[in-house]
Amino acid sequence: MPEGHTLFRLAREQQAAFAGREVHVTSPQGRFAGQAELIDGRVLDEVTSYGKHLFASFGPDVVHVHLGLYGKFTAGTGLPPAPRGALRMRWEGPGEDGEGVWTDLRGATACELITDGEARLILDRLGPDPLRKRSDPGKAFARISRSRTAIGALLMDQAVLAGVGNVYRAELLFRHRMSPFRLGRDVDADTWAPMWADLVTLMRAGVRAGRIVTTRPEDRDRRRGAAGRTDAHYVYRRTGQPCRVCGTEVRTEVMVGRNLFWCPTCQAV
Repeated sequence: MPEGHTLFRLAREQQAAFAGREVHVTSPQGRFAGQAELIDGRVLDEVTSYGKHLFASFGPDVVHVHLGLYGKFTAGTGLPPAPRGALRMRWEGPGEDGEGVWTDLRGATACELITDGEARLILDRLGPDPLRKRSDPGKAFARISRSRTAIGALLMDQAVLAGVGNVYRAELLFRHRMSPFRLGRDVDADTWAPMWADLVTLMRAGVRAGRIVTTRPEDRDRRRGAAGRTDAHYVYRRTGQPCRVCGTEVRTEVMVGRNLFWCPTCQAV
């Protein structure tokens, strides 16, 4: 599932391509057709993201998208290709320089037209987003510190922390040598503060790079240059491989419906 940095990057790209101009909105698949007609030809005011949610404002109407596990946007310039497959929503516009731009949405868990008030209700259910400048890490800690739930599960709870998915969960816990099975109430404020700061740094780097890289240069297979596909992570999807720090085999098990990855030595309970 795309994590918060992906949605933040998408919002920025769509803002640059379409905001302030009339957008031709269609639903070749038909599932969004009635709602598309209501905003077709209207000016797009703004595209923003919060956590794993995308919001595109057309006046008082908001297109809300949650990509889920299988959703994906594709985009291009010039004439868009002929619609194929389950194309839920298509935007077409003149672009900033007059050249045609388009974007297509497929496979999203949610693609709906809602009001400003309904968008606010969604936001009110979410925890702080590390990519939002005014997010308060104290709100996340207040919930974590009162919970008997494992920190590995809490980090995936969007009501606790918005935008963190399976990769950031595994990698953040490893970088701070924290067992994913430690109870939230056993995480103190002095431990949480550097974790939040690190998460902000990692997610901002993910926005810039368009991918998640969490390893430090000294822990990579290659000692020079950027991390490749095989050395971008410490534990994520490295089951049975040696820990980059201590050599212990990385382990996995399912937690809150997703595979959890950790080093039993570096992240001892």
